[in-house]
Amino acid sequence: MDRSATRLATIATVACAALAVAVPAASAKAHDGAAAKAPGGERLQRRLDAVVAAGAPGAVALVRDHGRTVRLAGGYADTRTKDRMRPSDRFRVGSVTKTFVATLVLQLAGEGRLSLDDTVERWVPGEVPNGAAITVRQLLTMTSGIYDYLNDGDDTVLRREVANPAVRWAPADLVAIATAHAPRFAPATSWSYSNTGYIVLGQIAEKATGQPVGDLLRARVFGPAGLRATTFETGPRIAGRHAHGYDTLGSKSVRDVSVIDQTWAWTAGAIVSNTDDLARFYRALLGGRMLRPDLLRTMQTTVPMGGGAPPAYAYGAGLFTQPMGCGTAWGHNGSTPGYLADVYNSRTGGRQVVVLVNGGEGAIPSHAGEAMQRLVAAAYCGA
Repeated sequence: MDRSATRLATIATVACAALAVAVPAASAKAHDGAAAKAPGGERLQRRLDAVVAAGAPGAVALVRDHGRTVRLAGGYADTRTKDRMRPSDRFRVGSVTKTFVATLVLQLAGEGRLSLDDTVERWVPGEVPNGAAITVRQLLTMTSGIYDYLNDGDDTVLRREVANPAVRWAPADLVAIATAHAPRFAPATSWSYSNTGYIVLGQIAEKATGQPVGDLLRARVFGPAGLRATTFETGPRIAGRHAHGYDTLGSKSVRDVSVIDQTWAWTAGAIVSNTDDLARFYRALLGGRMLRPDLLRTMQTTVPMGGGAPPAYAYGAGLFTQPMGCGTAWGHNGSTPGYLADVYNSRTGGRQVVVLVNGGEGAIPSHAGEAMQRLVAAAYCGA
């Protein structure tokens, strides 16, 4: 679902590569024809087509610069039926979910439902060793030191999902996988990507409100941001028109992995959305419509990622910074079986790039990463 600091450190790795599957390249024109004819639209379409030509089943992109929006699509949403990709198609977005969850938690802090300095032990007593020394703020910024139940070497989730894609997980089950291992470091002494921390944040949000986190996200984030195609989906199927996802998922062959239970991802990565909604959400967030100014500043207060990442790469509360040729971008990315997602924004959301690919990290040749790097650079900086 997620990428380590070293993977976050370059656009090429963020994008990974395209699927090594014999899928003929198929270019779909922009949403209504007008987008491709907009200044730079044809050039960006060629960049996106290059990602598909490198092997991705399909890709969509939204590029917005202070009111002017270009929507692009290429390849297939379903390689079996040869259904072509459309810019409005919904995708699993993996760890982009974390920005939504961080927004929810900061809202609750602003209302006094919880404090960022509350300990884990206060809200989920006995679940996390040394929980009395770990705060909500450290969970948000990934400075808690809690072992990552997905990316730190324990393959329990992968093995069980491969054996039974319908297996259901309770959040406490995921935390237990992590806490069976020693912490990465003492709280607040370093940084390390941890999906586990965002699972615990979901638990805390539910404890603080007495409501399911899916209901909280819908009422407090999706609705106020005006999102129409975004859902928190922990079941195995994606509702409505969507792109099928393709990956290896522990095997040597690429296959359709769209139908797979999402309780294993929960508040670390179970949101489904599309390019327009993702751009709309980040624009509302960074434009100050989702959080009080002091809470938005808290979200954008970063710590160095470390782990080999250059100093310019830093993590806030559910947001990270990444240097571009024309300045620093804010956003998040996601990787989940069958799907990749990247969202980049200027600090206030005036400039935005959203790229979604329906191929996962497990089945990709490296040259598609270069194609994605060129697409993102051209889209964000006009280079």
